[in-house]
Amino acid sequence: MALTPSNMLPLGTKAPDFNLVDTKDNQKKSLNQLKGANGTLVMFICNHCPFVIHVNEELVKLANDYKSKGINCIAISSNDVENYPQDGPDEMKIHAKENNYPFPYLYDETQAVAKAYDAACTPDFFLFDEDLKLVYAGQLDGSRPGNDIPVTGEDLRAAMDALLNNEIINPNQKPSMGCNIKWK
Repeated sequence: MALTPSNMLPLGTKAPDFNLVDTKDNQKKSLNQLKGANGTLVMFICNHCPFVIHVNEELVKLANDYKSKGINCIAISSNDVENYPQDGPDEMKIHAKENNYPFPYLYDETQAVAKAYDAACTPDFFLFDEDLKLVYAGQLDGSRPGNDIPVTGEDLRAAMDALLNNEIINPNQKPSMGCNIKWK
């Protein structure tokens, strides 16, 4: 596992469109179909990364807490499944069910979507406003496996709350950290 920080995509960047298979129901879904009325959180995750496993429970809580407020969450896995078969679509479907993912879990087979978002690690978070303009690209919170900081989602939740309340989101955003995306 290589500890990798996220690339800080410039704020204001328009969300790159996609049309990917949701492994939960094997249906292709686009960004426009999945976006929220008040915001959209795009998360790059995978099944096996210890950093994602560490925050899975909070990702589920966060998605459930904000869906009723009009912010939809979308998870995408872009890892190379030839070398990391545990991140393949069949395993993604099982993983989503076992973790009660309330959000779609999309498979980026060509890795084109991860490249379009300049995603670098898992987890990697991109929060967009209702016009799909980037307002936050940073960490969930300061917790990492083994650092004894509780997982609260405080940084991402603060950004989501500010978005909902039409408040300025702090532009000094700390990058997410995790395993590097497994490129082909």
